[in-house]
Amino acid sequence: MNKQKRIEIFSRLREQNPHPTTELNYSSDFELLIAVVLSAQATDVGVNKATERLFAIANTPQAILDLGEEGLKEYIKTIGLFNSKAKNIIELCRILLQLHDGKVPQQREALEALPGVGRKTANVVLNTAFGQPTIAVDTHIFRVSNRTRIAPGKTVLEVEKRLMRLVPDEFKQDAHHWLILHGRYTCVARKPRCGSCIIEDLCEYNKKVED
Repeated sequence: MNKQKRIEIFSRLREQNPHPTTELNYSSDFELLIAVVLSAQATDVGVNKATERLFAIANTPQAILDLGEEGLKEYIKTIGLFNSKAKNIIELCRILLQLHDGKVPQQREALEALPGVGRKTANVVLNTAFGQPTIAVDTHIFRVSNRTRIAPGKTVLEVEKRLMRLVPDEFKQDAHHWLILHGRYTCVARKPRCGSCIIEDLCEYNKKVED
């Protein structure tokens, strides 16, 4: 795929959705961090249901720490892997208080040092909370990047590095959200909705499916 095609693809995605953002509900950097940690192998809808109850009671590191691991589990038990997530979140809150004055750090290394926070979670927080031009590659972005040939790669990291290199700078800040939403609602896993896709004529997928 050439540079002009990529520019046109992202131009159309921007025109369709000028101000994309995450579908996770949050009202602070800390709430976003917790929501993203909970969202691993879970749906945003499921996470939002749980955090609506949780954040009404506890939405700071100290407040969640005060709940304790068992108390936290009561709020997140509808989410997959809730036992390990509760353990990680309690420890994460303790570290934020001990090392970062209760604030979410803005550096990748510090974020990735937190329990339950991997590269993808760090990228989401850096991009959405702090406006850094990072691209968090989840299953949707991995699929869209490979299927369309925007940035094909065999691993998540390979796709991320290729996207960072190939996505024009003017689109980098929002590319993460556009690609996730495109993969979630149009370029879906089993039967992509090619007939209603705004970039169908630019996509290099050779098994297009008409609606």
